[in-house]
Amino acid sequence: MSDDLTMERLDKQIEWYSRHAAHNQWLYRTLKVVVIVAAALIPFLSGIQGVQPYYVGALGVLIAIAEGIQQLNQHHANWISFRATCEALKNEKYLYLAKAGPYAEAKDAHALLAERVVSLVSQETAKWKSVRESVDKRPGGPGSQKKDD
Repeated sequence: MSDDLTMERLDKQIEWYSRHAAHNQWLYRTLKVVVIVAAALIPFLSGIQGVQPYYVGALGVLIAIAEGIQQLNQHHANWISFRATCEALKNEKYLYLAKAGPYAEAKDAHALLAERVVSLVSQETAKWKSVRESVDKRPGGPGSQKKDD
């Protein structure tokens, strides 16, 4: 019974990290395409007679917003980190099922799997927390404002 619970948790973690890695990849790439297209349109529109200057200015605002969202949410860092954790969890599952690697000679392979899965998820959580804290402490970040006593 406990084996089913461990494998169920492992499968759910793999699915969660895979889904969130793909989502962050999509957001990161979408924001970057917006920035590239807007940046390319600025000199193009600037050279066309009759284009209102506020259109060019709006593209600059769009670039600033897209880059700000990316910096605030760290989609690129999340994508890379979540994908790495997902792949590490998959590797653990495959090694466990094949009775290979650290599981080949383990007294209790199931307990070892549970420990290693918890360790991988804990490491990812610590990395995520560290990235969030560094973003929050940047000048202009949510945690950078001085609080009055």
